[in-house]
Amino acid sequence: MSIADHLPREQLAAKLLTRLAERHTGKAHGIGAAQLAHALQISERTLRALVSMLREAGTAISATPDSGYYIAETPAELEESCEFLRSRALHSLRMEAQLRRIPLPDLLGQLHLET
Repeated sequence: MSIADHLPREQLAAKLLTRLAERHTGKAHGIGAAQLAHALQISERTLRALVSMLREAGTAISATPDSGYYIAETPAELEESCEFLRSRALHSLRMEAQLRRIPLPDLLGQLHLET
């Protein structure tokens, strides 16, 4: 854990957002998690938490394993990132259905998700 990991989350999030906006706008300028975390002097775990926090606030931080993190520049870039997130979520739900030994549609019917 680095010194930066001990800064307030809001300050770290602002630092991350500034870095992405200045250097990593558009898919072609994406940066991998390890490289971005190193540049910000934070752990990858902290980076993921900050990205989640910013996304929940509505910031269009896109990422795929191939592109790395970046600020979406076009609707197509944002859609690609959203599709990746949906795919990951469905994979997790399929695993849960397997563990509970029930069909995925039945699990989906039982979920009462907050929006």
